[in-house]
Amino acid sequence: MAFLMKNMISNQVKNLGFGGGSEEKKEEGGTSDPAAARGMTREEYEEYQKQMIEEKMERDAAFTQKKAERACLRVHLREKYRLPKSEMDENQIQMAGDDVDLPEDLRKMVDEDQEEEEDKDSILGQIQNLQNMDLDTIKEKAQATFTEIKQTAEQKCSVM
Repeated sequence: MAFLMKNMISNQVKNLGFGGGSEEKKEEGGTSDPAAARGMTREEYEEYQKQMIEEKMERDAAFTQKKAERACLRVHLREKYRLPKSEMDENQIQMAGDDVDLPEDLRKMVDEDQEEEEDKDSILGQIQNLQNMDLDTIKEKAQATFTEIKQTAEQKCSVM
């Protein structure tokens, strides 16, 4: 344990630039082999390194996929609201292999929004909007408009 502490302190001093590591000799059978430093055999250490590299590649691939999905969503929203396109988003989608789609839950949300917009644009949607309006207000506006037209016509026509 004392050797390990001395080694750690020596490495920290070396990293600071004081040169404390130059005095270090290979005491008590210490080696510069990273496998031995971790308490593994050479084969175990190589397997560990391969596993670490594979995990990093998987994380990087998942991260790239997520970035591309987000870019795809932004592209979709830009198209929907007729905003200018972004080269950066298109590049991220291309880096992910161009087979990027919206995540399933976002796709459902987009589909629901499209259905709502289609319903509003249809004739039935317009009729439902009329039903939601206050009929008394519509009657009052129509009566006021009719009265205005009648008064204007009486002023212009002396026969009535």
